[in-house]
Amino acid sequence: MSASDVKQKKPRRARRKFTQEFKDGAVKMVLDEGKGIPEVAEDLDLTESALRTSVERAKEKRGEGRPGALIQEEREELARLRAENRQLRMERELLKKRRPSSRRRRREVRVHPRAEGPLPDCLHV
Repeated sequence: MSASDVKQKKPRRARRKFTQEFKDGAVKMVLDEGKGIPEVAEDLDLTESALRTSVERAKEKRGEGRPGALIQEEREELARLRAENRQLRMERELLKKRRPSSRRRRREVRVHPRAEGPLPDCLHV
């Protein structure tokens, strides 16, 4: 037997999907009933890391997360504001660039092509 035959990996379990009610119930057991994450995870046949992630998200929603941590709505608003800020900066940079003007300066006096004096104001384009 080779070394690889001795250490056979467990086959991966198929990815399971849980309803939101099931997840909320598991989180409620940890936060409201005071049970530990390892205990609840074992009882419900969940991985501790998945349950821990759900508990941390629920704490953030309740405002009990890490100090200074943003809740989901604040993160979404921050992303939206950053995108808007980026857009406005780009627009401002475009406006700041000096473009050649298609208008003639007001100081210029246009002269009639046949040199018969200045053009009347109504003919200026």
